[in-house]
Amino acid sequence: MRQIEAVSMRWPLLIKPNFMQTEYIISTEQGDINGTPLRQQYMDTLDEQTRHFIEEDARYFMHQALSTPVMNVLTRTEGAYIYDLNGKKYLDLHGNGVHNAGFSNPHVIEAVIAQLRSRLAFTPRRYTNIPVIRLAKRLVELTPKGLDRVLFCPGGSEAIEMALALAKQVTGRWKTISYWDSYHGNGFQAASVGGEEHFTTGQGPMIPGAHHVEFPNYYRNPWGLPEKDQDAIDRQYLRQIEVILLRNPDVAAILGEPISSTPVVPSRTYWQEVRNLCDRHGILLLFDEIIEGFGRTGKWFACEHYVTPDVLVLGKSLGGGVVPFAGIVAAERYNVLQHRSIGHFTHEKNPLCAAAGLAEIEAIEADKLVANAAVLGDYLLQGLQALQERYPLIGHVAGKGLHIGVDLVSDPVSKERAIREAEQIMYDCMQQGIALKVIEGNILTMRPALCITRDECNWILDALEKALARVVRA
Repeated sequence: MRQIEAVSMRWPLLIKPNFMQTEYIISTEQGDINGTPLRQQYMDTLDEQTRHFIEEDARYFMHQALSTPVMNVLTRTEGAYIYDLNGKKYLDLHGNGVHNAGFSNPHVIEAVIAQLRSRLAFTPRRYTNIPVIRLAKRLVELTPKGLDRVLFCPGGSEAIEMALALAKQVTGRWKTISYWDSYHGNGFQAASVGGEEHFTTGQGPMIPGAHHVEFPNYYRNPWGLPEKDQDAIDRQYLRQIEVILLRNPDVAAILGEPISSTPVVPSRTYWQEVRNLCDRHGILLLFDEIIEGFGRTGKWFACEHYVTPDVLVLGKSLGGGVVPFAGIVAAERYNVLQHRSIGHFTHEKNPLCAAAGLAEIEAIEADKLVANAAVLGDYLLQGLQALQERYPLIGHVAGKGLHIGVDLVSDPVSKERAIREAEQIMYDCMQQGIALKVIEGNILTMRPALCITRDECNWILDALEKALARVVRA
């Protein structure tokens, strides 16, 4: 359920005086609120030089929720860490999803430098180049069997747009089914299929035909069914899709993340049944793996835990954590739009981006990071479940690989979200050198670089336990 907080905009030097007393309702669904008293307390701990540059940032950039004011000023991002102006390092458990092979991965950096030195940093439209062909071929080899055609674009929002355009063109239909509380980007179509009010309110009419259903959350299912009764819960969630299909024969696609960004982890049965519904109704199944792809869940792609989609959407780590790059990989049978352009982007075949993407894949393979994500993900989950037994504040722990969420509750029976406690723990961990992100107001999300070690997992668990103990004592 979407969480909102009223925030009084009173940041010094951040807004014009006539806005100083305005009260805004800001959704906490995508991240922590940046105007709370706890944020101000955290800001007060920063040194004068850091506060100066935060104010400079706020003076020149357009203000927007979730990113103004910024939390800190970074001078370096390397491996699993970010570094501030004072040289303090933080184990970053967010990374915007670009750091699967680690920030500033040496192999990726060298590949990008070599590509720049080759004097082939851009290819105009109507031409191709060897790096981008090699990347397309490698993706076809890596992705599940049956995904054989590739199209690239600058970012994830555009990749979602391409996937939806493809589905509508090949089916001749125009409606979609996607999930509430999901985020697929900020373009009009991407925001329309996304399930968050934060990105649509005030925009006027959005793209028509975008139906939404609830994502299969067993812990927080609205029927009060026992979490262990997954089959019964799946049937209720699947019924929402069936009701829409019964009344809308012109649905072109079902779009979702195989595992949500929260994360919420559906059963295998759920996605198998969705796949069956798509096949029966002639609908394309689109999986958004912009976050979950490239080893994050302990497999190369999260769909490998479930079923093969008709279109796989990729991004973030595809650019190696160095350049923005995204794309889709689709089944051969959908390569039928030679008379249309669904991805007519300037950087569609950018050789610099392709070099970064190839190097990212090579680094993940060379360092066996997919297996590392699987092993250390299990280790971290077990450690978090042990903490859950000692701290009732932890209502639920979920995840696959190094894609983990800790749902904090003020009451384990009612499952009331512990929003203030989650923020306290986030800042406590930040002071300890662990950079978490809070989603939906109360869920601590952990998506570290896949190159982390067991010792670093122990550090995460130790820091979290200290923060939990301090919150409980308070």
